[in-house]
Amino acid sequence: MADQTQPWAERTVEVPPQPVPEQRDPFRRGVAAVGRPRTPRTEPFPTVEHGDWAAEPAPRRPMSWHLAQARRGGEWSAAGALFAFVCWGIWAISGRGNLVAPLLTFVLSLLTAVGLFALARLLGRLILERQLGRVRRSARGAHMITALFLAGVGVAYLQQTEWVVSAWNWVTGN
Repeated sequence: MADQTQPWAERTVEVPPQPVPEQRDPFRRGVAAVGRPRTPRTEPFPTVEHGDWAAEPAPRRPMSWHLAQARRGGEWSAAGALFAFVCWGIWAISGRGNLVAPLLTFVLSLLTAVGLFALARLLGRLILERQLGRVRRSARGAHMITALFLAGVGVAYLQQTEWVVSAWNWVTGN
């Protein structure tokens, strides 16, 4: 090799070609790797024969199943309750008085929300399950109605707080 002054100008060492060992090709046309079958995530609909319209009533489900269905969507009610609690806290602290009466109003508001949730579930059962024959898989609708009510309660608490109303009027320019 010739004497080179620049290190980047060096040539690499030539290696004679070596034969590549024969390898089995993992790709085979028309063959797919298949795993084990997954279990279906939904329940199949029951089939009804033509002469079997009023056969037997739906099977009774255990209480744990009903409670699990009622918990689905609970994050909506929890968010509404948290908003109402924060707004209630602002209202109660700004009153600078005894907290017994404001605490009683908040507890009554929560009990009203629970009653509204129960009413929404009852109406859903009567209308969706009995009249329309649908199976309810969650309580999201009832939880959304409850959250909307609790958000309204929170806004009502804020509307009774003088400095929040004056700050709102200042921001909106009224």
